[in-house]
Amino acid sequence: MSVHVRPLEARDKTQWLALFEAYCRFYRAAVPADVVELTWQRLMAGGEGAHSCLVAVDGDDRPIGIANVLLHRSTWSATWYCYLEDLFVDPEHRGLGVGRALIEAVYAYADRHHATRVYWTTEEGNAAARALYDKLATKSPFVQYRR
Repeated sequence: MSVHVRPLEARDKTQWLALFEAYCRFYRAAVPADVVELTWQRLMAGGEGAHSCLVAVDGDDRPIGIANVLLHRSTWSATWYCYLEDLFVDPEHRGLGVGRALIEAVYAYADRHHATRVYWTTEEGNAAARALYDKLATKSPFVQYRR
């Protein structure tokens, strides 16, 4: 399967919403509808330091995967860092190179914006995703804490 990745467009809202909601369900997260709508508005607004989204599309230009990213400044670098906040591929399209294509597109996006780091997190038990991540990135020794 040939995978094409492009920036999110306003016409993608229905498909983006379905993918984002499936992503939230996968992680057993309840994101309020108003926050989901705010996220959509942020993705559409763009701008420096704003969220962006790349979508993997099928042959009919229908989104089958999403990568929501955030460029931000760092206290350790004069450049930008790129946080891959949400990565999700429709289950029917997994194992076909869609996740790899999205991550590589995020790397290219980060390079275009002179980001010197791309990073993301996943659940420790997410073995399928981690098998791919281990091929495309280096696992950090850091442990994440939350409040």
